[in-house]
Amino acid sequence: MKAEVAALLARAEAADQADIPDGMSIPKELEHREKRLAKLGEARAKIEAGAKERYQREEAEHEAKLAARQAKTEATGKKPGGKPPAPPVEGARPTDQINLTDEESRIMPVAGGGFDQCYNAQAVVAAESLLVVAVQVVQAPNDKQQIEPMLKRIEALPAELGKPDTLLADTGYFSEANVMLCAASQIDPMIASGRQPHHPPLSERFAKAPPAPQNPTPLEAMHHRLQTPEGKKLYALRKQTPEPVFGIIKSVMGFRQFLLRGLDGVQGEWSLVTMAWNMKRMFALSTG
Repeated sequence: MKAEVAALLARAEAADQADIPDGMSIPKELEHREKRLAKLGEARAKIEAGAKERYQREEAEHEAKLAARQAKTEATGKKPGGKPPAPPVEGARPTDQINLTDEESRIMPVAGGGFDQCYNAQAVVAAESLLVVAVQVVQAPNDKQQIEPMLKRIEALPAELGKPDTLLADTGYFSEANVMLCAASQIDPMIASGRQPHHPPLSERFAKAPPAPQNPTPLEAMHHRLQTPEGKKLYALRKQTPEPVFGIIKSVMGFRQFLLRGLDGVQGEWSLVTMAWNMKRMFALSTG
C-alpha cells in the first residue's frame, strides 16, 4: 500500500513538472510580473504628471487669449465676436498614452497620414543666409505653442548677430496670442491666419492693398501687411527659407529619424545636425 502511494506521488510530481515548460522558472516569472506592474504604475504616474503640466500650459494660453480679447475690446471699443475661449479641462484624458521604450516621445500625426512616436523639431532660419540661428525639440505636436520659446531663444542670441525685425511663419503657428507676443518683442509678425491656395486668381494676386485701418490692433496690422504687395512678396520667402533646409537635412545629409532616446538626447542630436548644416552652408557661402 505504501509502495502504491509512493508511486502515485511520484507520478503526480512528474505530471506537475511536465506541465511546466522547459526553461521556465515560476519565481522568475513572478518577479517579471512584479517588475511590469511597477513599470505600469510609473507610467500611470507620469501620464498624470503630464496631464497636470498640460493643464497648466493650457490654462496660461487660455488666460493669454482672454487678455488678447480684452485688449482688443479696449482698443476698438467693441466686444469681439464669437464665444470666449473655453477653459481647459483638468486631469488625464482617455487618449493619453506613454511609450515604455522612450517615455518622453509622443504620438504625433505624420506626413502622408497616420501617426507615429515622434518629437517635434523646430528651427529658426535666417532668410538671407539660410543659416539656422535657433533650434529646439519639443513634445507638443502643435506648433502654436512654439512661438514664445523660440522668441526667447532669438532674444538670447549675441547682440553682434543683430535683431530680426520680421518673423515669417505658416498657419500652423497662427494665434492672436502669438501675434501679441511678437509685437511685444518689437518684431513684425507675418503669420498666415489660414491656409492659402497654391494658385490664387490674378485679380487676387495683383489686387491693390486695402486702406490701412485706423489705430489697428497688432492682429489687424498684421492682416493688413499680408494684403499689401510688399507683404505678399515678403511672406513668399517663407516657402523658400526653411523648406530647403529641412529638405537637404533629410534627403542629402540623410537624417530622417532620431537615433537617441529621451528629450535631452534628442535635443542634443538635433543641435548637432543643424550645426552640421550650418557648417555646410557657411562653406557654400564662402566659396559661392
